Amino acid sequence: MSAPLLHRAVPLLRLCLRHHRPAAPLFTLPFFSSKESSRSDETLSHADKNATVLSSKDPANYSRWDDPDFQNWKKREEDILRDIEPITSLTKEILHSDRYMDGERLTAEDEKAVVEKLLVYHPHSEDKIGCGLDCIMVDRHPQFQNSRCLFVVRTDGGWIDFSYQKCLRAYVRVKYPSHADRFIREHFKRSS
Repeated sequence: MSAPLLHRAVPLLRLCLRHHRPAAPLFTLPFFSSKESSRSDETLSHADKNATVLSSKDPANYSRWDDPDFQNWKKREEDILRDIEPITSLTKEILHSDRYMDGERLTAEDEKAVVEKLLVYHPHSEDKIGCGLDCIMVDRHPQFQNSRCLFVVRTDGGWIDFSYQKCLRAYVRVKYPSHADRFIREHFKRSS
């Protein structure tokens, strides 16, 4: 049923396209521009002179993938991502799945991973732990009720939240100092 309609529409479309010619191209793709760039300035219209024309004769001055510094950065970026991926995945699973209910204490295995791979790298870990660490728990943030976060429960019964992203940033700064700023800028929402 639609095939006859399509056969009737194609000639009309060709006719419309044949009679419709834009005054000046908005842009010219590099593989179409060799004719454009070979024309002399006298034959170019005012609109053509103002349009940006890319030419295959004038390749980009800088190819990122050919640059050894860029290749080194991409390799280090992969290394950092591979390094932090297990603890990042575990933390996201703890926070965003129904594995733990609000106010629930982490299992010994998860707590050990969070303490050894996150909390020790927090910029204020000593202040967070205070008089001593009793456990790590998951709960809603007191100010941002839609957000779940990790809490340090102290031996005196007090508890305080900590940002796993701050811990990851600090970890990256310690372990990969020469690439940390760029990695953090490109992979974390905030730089705090």
